[in-house]
Amino acid sequence: MKTKIAFAALLLGLAVSANAQKKIETTELPKAAQEFLQKHFSHTSIEVAKKDAEHGEKGYEVKLKDGTEVEFWKDGSYREVDGGKNPIPTAFIPDSIKDYVAKNYPNEKITHIDYGHKDLDVDLTNGIDLEFTKEGKFLKAD
Repeated sequence: MKTKIAFAALLLGLAVSANAQKKIETTELPKAAQEFLQKHFSHTSIEVAKKDAEHGEKGYEVKLKDGTEVEFWKDGSYREVDGGKNPIPTAFIPDSIKDYVAKNYPNEKITHIDYGHKDLDVDLTNGIDLEFTKEGKFLKAD
């Protein structure tokens, strides 16, 4: 009996998570998200776009053909850009962060930026993880 209950709970969890992300057309992304992608990622195209309602945070996830993943808030402003191990464009990154990286890590490129609830996380090509305030003030390196 316990096995059946556990199996049913597992199936329910899978169904809920499957419904948390729904594939959408690029034209269904907010205008701000479409403009962001066109401006900063015109060198590649969209592989898949999804509406994401996971964890109560309604937003959007986009995977690009070059492997970059971009997450947007529901208003279309970017929340996270993840190039994996590859550098990402930096025109949209605050100047104070770009200046800090250029001064302290001149041979490294930014591969990831993530706006969290309290801070901003930046990863570099050498694997170092930097944390900044949302205003761009350096906090720490890991």
